Amino acid sequence: MPSEPFSYLAAFLTGLLGSGHCLGMCGALVCGYFIRAPRASGWLAQAPLAAYHAARIGVYGVAGMLAAGMGAVLLASGGFGQAQGILQLAAGLLVMLLGIEMLGILPFSLTVGFAPARWLRRVFISAGRHGAVRGAALAGLVNGLMPCSMTMAMAVKATTAPSVPEGGLLMLALGAGTLPSMLFASVLFGRLGPRLRGLLQKGAALFVIALGASTFWQGFTYFRVMQRLLG
Repeated sequence: MPSEPFSYLAAFLTGLLGSGHCLGMCGALVCGYFIRAPRASGWLAQAPLAAYHAARIGVYGVAGMLAAGMGAVLLASGGFGQAQGILQLAAGLLVMLLGIEMLGILPFSLTVGFAPARWLRRVFISAGRHGAVRGAALAGLVNGLMPCSMTMAMAVKATTAPSVPEGGLLMLALGAGTLPSMLFASVLFGRLGPRLRGLLQKGAALFVIALGASTFWQGFTYFRVMQRLLG
């Protein structure tokens, strides 16, 4: 399973173009939290903001490593050669479907959360009680665990990563792409009209679909080569 630079670039651009998606899904959460949250003073004034986004992106990195680890376990449980191609075929198809879901034209939902939504909301709302920095880190962690078709698509792609660290790096690239819009959510939220947010989300969805198609094609090619070698 080759780890081409395109994957990391596509992950970053997906996050960057997903600004409309991020602001629509999580912008209000970020704004609402920092309006209510306790503030730090002095040289720690920006620490809550840094803690929030470091924890949020850190969750993506851990999710990517876990996904890559799961992919490695699946490959180890069967014939390595053909199983590798099958995993890429399945992952590519699912990533493409998640991209179509982001476009809003899939008749059913594939997105699932990494934890129960009700519990996540309760923890997020009460996070500020743990202090300015610790509370912001807890809220960012919860934000990273919330259901999102964009992060789910990249986590599925991470199952095909050549190694566990590279799966984490793929998700970190996505997180880095989301950082500008999420970092300035309090400024941008509400200023991007629904039409512009929709166009940005469509751009991100197209990158997700392209990434899924690339993974699917790699899997198809690899599977055919292994069939010939083993046949």
